[in-house]
Amino acid sequence: MAHYLLQAAYTSEAWATMVENPQSRTEAVRPIIEKLGGTLVGSWLSFGDYDTVAILKMPNNTSAAAFAAAVAAGGALKTVKTTPLLETEEGIAAMRSAADCGYRPPTS
Repeated sequence: MAHYLLQAAYTSEAWATMVENPQSRTEAVRPIIEKLGGTLVGSWLSFGDYDTVAILKMPNNTSAAAFAAAVAAGGALKTVKTTPLLETEEGIAAMRSAADCGYRPPTS
């Protein structure tokens, strides 16, 4: 299964609701991820542009996109960003393929 980094920012309305009624969104989304065939590796609240980040293991891009679309459509998030992650070995294999693919940069 592939890994994905999910970054999300809550709306001010969602924050107001969670301040009034503190809750773990991790436990709210875990069953959704599992229904799509994935697992939640971990999730964290964060500072900066995104309020929460999560690492997901999903069977494919379609499942990852379905989860991102579902949470975006819910209205509690103002931004959702999903980034596919490569295992180190996959990155090295990509580097080796890049070295042998024959690409040449533009010349003057």
